[in-house]
This record gives sequence, structure tokens and C-alpha cells, in this order.
Amino acid sequence: MNVLVLGSGGREHAIAWKVKQSKNCTNLFCLPGNPGTAQIATNVAAGVKDFEAIKKCVLENNIEIVICGPEDPLVFGLKDMFAADEQLKDVLFVGPSKLGAQLEGSKDFAKEFMVRHNIPTAAYKSFTKETLTEADAFLEQLEAPYVLKADGLAAGKGVLILEDLEEAKAELRNMMGGKFGEAGNTVVIEQFLKGIEVSVFVLTSGKDYLILPEAKDYKRIGEGDKGLNTGGMGAVSPVVFADAEFMAKVEERIIKPTVEGFAKDNIDYKGFVFIGLMNCGGDPYVIEYNVRMGDPETEAVMTRIDSDLLSHLVAAAKGDLSGEKIEISKDGALTVVCVSGGYPEEYKKGLEMGGSEYLYSNTPCSKIKVFHAGTAMKDGKLVTSGGRVLAITVNGEGIEKQRETIYAEIAKIEYEGKYCRRDIGLDLLNYKG
Repeated sequence: MNVLVLGSGGREHAIAWKVKQSKNCTNLFCLPGNPGTAQIATNVAAGVKDFEAIKKCVLENNIEIVICGPEDPLVFGLKDMFAADEQLKDVLFVGPSKLGAQLEGSKDFAKEFMVRHNIPTAAYKSFTKETLTEADAFLEQLEAPYVLKADGLAAGKGVLILEDLEEAKAELRNMMGGKFGEAGNTVVIEQFLKGIEVSVFVLTSGKDYLILPEAKDYKRIGEGDKGLNTGGMGAVSPVVFADAEFMAKVEERIIKPTVEGFAKDNIDYKGFVFIGLMNCGGDPYVIEYNVRMGDPETEAVMTRIDSDLLSHLVAAAKGDLSGEKIEISKDGALTVVCVSGGYPEEYKKGLEMGGSEYLYSNTPCSKIKVFHAGTAMKDGKLVTSGGRVLAITVNGEGIEKQRETIYAEIAKIEYEGKYCRRDIGLDLLNYKG
């Protein structure tokens, strides 16, 4: 098959890396891709929101299946465009319709979906500028910390957790005043759930599903989960507290009613569901839905799938996963993200990189994989081009050994201002429950 992966980050590099291993993958394209995907696929220079360029790429390269990595094209209706276009309607597509993508595109829509289908989540209310007085009153009823969520897309940074009531009221006004652009026109205020987070990933055909390896990610820039939120600083899979008993609850209380909810609400959903969960004393509660794979969790999860991912994706896009069986490696995976100095605030771009052989090659059998997230080629040299630059993943048994291997490799990677968290996986290594 001729396959197109949409996106340019570490998530898309990892998906492309896994799809490339399928015996059914004839030609692989990435739009726009990055220097990492260029090692295994043909990159196509265009933006993921340029629907006409995507159509042109699909037709010129006889693409048979499109795998959408990021959420933006889905929220803006790329799947719907394919379905309505005579030339594209028969191309298989991994990703939900515009309506389904509202699970990520609108926090309010997602919360209403959960309530409607009896899916456990935190108590909440949504507010706008016109209802600020009611929002203040609702905050006063809650106990600290206070959770504020921009309703729309905010690149993973639209959630604030605040300890002080007056600060929460001030930030509420900042959000509605444009801190996150139009995403903050509506703000969801919800009850704080105390527990430990886990990311659960599902591939669904809209009627059945496969459960992918779970992961735990690390959002804060600083060690010990301190400092500003980022797009993600690392991930670990499997997760020690997500045992068979907990995952059985997740499947019964959350995954099944979610997929059944798609059918009941007539939502066309053939793709990934990323369920952000809180383990509260052994019981799972949904924090949020995303309509694509997580990043950097994907960089860990993909390395643990032993079965043919492309086969699973084709079956999901065709609407029937009943003949598919996912195989998951017993070996775990640990991912550490290297970022540019200053991220998630101001940082430099165009800094020359080097030092590790894995920057230029990722074979399936290699214990170490370096997935490119924010890199570019300039005058024939590899340079930084984003805040999150690389996602380094190590497979094997035992977090302690994984950490030793991964930080030794990171020490070899060279670019000005390189930073990573040194504590990825430590909390699970010492987890007591």
C-alpha cells in the first residue's frame, strides 16, 4: 500500500517508523515530515492544514491510506473533506470526523459527552465572559486546587491548576481576555481529582477497538513536576499501577461506553482515542479526550507494538477490527525529550546538532531510537527548529537500566542549550502505591 502520514513531530516519526515495518507498506510519504522521517519515507513539503496540498499529494502518489497525526486537521474537518470529495472518498482515512474531533476541540463538548454516556469524570461547569460572576461563585464553592481549562485547542497548554482562589479568578479573566486566543472564550472549571495520571490509547473502528500499550507522561518542564506545562518531557510504558484489575475497570467503565457513545451519537469515528485518566485510589476518571495519539507517549508506545500496525489501521479505517489481534512486547519503553534552552518560553532555532549515530538511523532492532520532533536541515546540516527537539526512546526490561542507557546516549547529543529532565521514570521506579 501507499501510505501517507500527516504531521511533522516525534509522534509522526514514530508512527511512520512503525508503519514502515509492515510487509504491506509499499511506499511511505510524510507531509511535511522532518529530517527523521526523511530517512525512512518521502517527505512532501506542505502544511497539515493545507487541504488542497494534501489532496494533490494523495492523488499524485496514489495514496491508499492517510494517517492523521495531529489534531488540528481533524478539528478543521479533513476527514469530512475526504468523505465529500469524489476523488478522495474511497481513500482509507485514520481519524474522526469534524464532529468526533470536537472531543478534543471543545472541552465542553467532551464533558457533555461523558455525562451523557455515564463515563466517570470530575464535576464541572462551563463559563464565558457574560457569566463571570457565576464563575467566581462556582470557584468559591470548590476546594483548592482550582482547575481551569480553555475550551478550545491550546497546543496542550490550556490547562491551569492553581492553589489560590484570587489567583484562579485573575487567571480566569486572563484566559477569557486572550491568554490562549479564542480557545479561552469559554473556560471549563472543574473539580480537582487527586491521584496519578495515566494515558490510555485505543484504536477504534467506531464499533470495536484494540487497546494499545498505556503510558505515563511528564508535562512540567522541571524535575519533580515543577514549573511550566509543556507539550511533554518524557514517557514510560508500561505503567506499574495500571495493572490488570485497573485496566479492566478502564475498559468496562470508560472504553466500552466511549465507543458505544460514538454509535449512539452517530459520530463517524475511525481512528485513535487518547484517554487521559486519573487513577483515584484504584478507580479511573477521565481528565480529557484527545482524538490522536499523545506525544511523547507515542514514541514509547509504538516501540512496544509487535504486531502489524498498518494492518490494524487499515482494518479500523474499513470499519471492522474483529479480525485483528494486537501483540504487545513484554519489554518496556522509556522516552526522554530533549528541548531547546528556554522552552516552553522563548528559545533559539537553527542550532547545529550532532554527536549521536542514532540521529541519522533508527533500525527496528536497535535498543535506542531517536525520534525527531523539532529538527530541520539547513545548508546540509541538521539543526534545531522547535522547542521539543528530539524524543529518545530505549527499550528493555527495567526502568533503572533504561534510564542508565538513555541518559548515556543523551550525553552524546550535542547542540547549544540542550535540556532534558533527569527524573523521567523515577517516580514509577520507587512507586509504592
